[in-house]
Amino acid sequence: MWHVSCVVSSCPGLRLMGCSKWRAALNFGHLRVQSKLSVFFTMIIIFTYLFYCLNGYCDSLPRPVYDQQNNYQNKITLNDGASQQEKITHNASQVFREQMSDLSNSEASSDNISIANSFGTKKFPQAIIIGVKKGGTRALLEFLRIHPDVRAVGSEPHFFDRFYDKGLDWYRNLMPRTLEGQITMEKTPSYFITKEAPRRVFSMSRHTKLIVVVRDPVTRAVSDYTQTLTKSPGLPSFQNLAFRNATTGLIDTTWSAVRIGIYAKHLEYWLRFFPLSRLLFVSGERLVTDPAGEMGRVQDFLGLKRVVTDKHFYFNQTKGFPCLKKPEGSSRPRCLGKSKGRPHPQIPSEVLHRLRDFYRPFNLKFYQMTGHNFGWD
Repeated sequence: MWHVSCVVSSCPGLRLMGCSKWRAALNFGHLRVQSKLSVFFTMIIIFTYLFYCLNGYCDSLPRPVYDQQNNYQNKITLNDGASQQEKITHNASQVFREQMSDLSNSEASSDNISIANSFGTKKFPQAIIIGVKKGGTRALLEFLRIHPDVRAVGSEPHFFDRFYDKGLDWYRNLMPRTLEGQITMEKTPSYFITKEAPRRVFSMSRHTKLIVVVRDPVTRAVSDYTQTLTKSPGLPSFQNLAFRNATTGLIDTTWSAVRIGIYAKHLEYWLRFFPLSRLLFVSGERLVTDPAGEMGRVQDFLGLKRVVTDKHFYFNQTKGFPCLKKPEGSSRPRCLGKSKGRPHPQIPSEVLHRLRDFYRPFNLKFYQMTGHNFGWD
């Protein structure tokens, strides 16, 4: 500035016409420098923002700080003195954020079979334990959950018999997240006797593997009655509920404890939709006497490596069934709850014989349908 003043003062002509031009040129130069600096700092902020978002840090920022950063950026890029280039840069950044937001929302609301994130994927179950009540389904599920490649819902969803109207998305969201190579499972024993369940499961996936844990239907009926009796102590006797007419010995097939044990009838509905190769029938008796052997069959059926073996079990004499040995880091073994292994009430032998005669033809048909003799007779 001093140098320019000296030149202008030494030349009268410049003093008349040149001073204002020189000053204008200097001011224009300062404005250009300020504009470039503004663009430079704006670009730094934008690229810093993009870097953090692409690496997943935006959501971890405290919300007030994040909002203040946006407001500050808007003030820089949209003030009255902002250049056209700065406005274009701001608009491009805004479009990018909107596209990222749209992509995130579309993934969250996708109707695809799976919903993925960094911790795994929620999928429809590839295998379902569909029955039967008091057959040993809870024991089987607990034994399977030892396997590192099995992830299962703890409670019974009852989707295909009670809550089907809630929709498949609701059902899928109940499932645990699984990693590549893991199997999603659930168990609801009442599916096996629900007429609508086979069609509904087939509509979800025709490739679903189905496991049915069956048990001597007479013993199963007594166990079913015992469980109900603990909840309703005033329940009529077993024989009063089992027979329509005690004199003629006519069995009451409307009583659920009896109806569930007619396995052949229920299986017919499932075979209308699924081939026999999609079903595995697990012996509830063998699950007690040889849990490792029966678990080997189940793991083979599911396409899993035989991880659950005899080293995982010991027989609990008090309860009368196998328990899982103490896992590492636990203070005690894992046995099923108090509701399992209850002592059965005394049932007259004549009642049991009549009931066994009733089930015999259904059992023989079930053996033929499955190709396996369970030895209940």
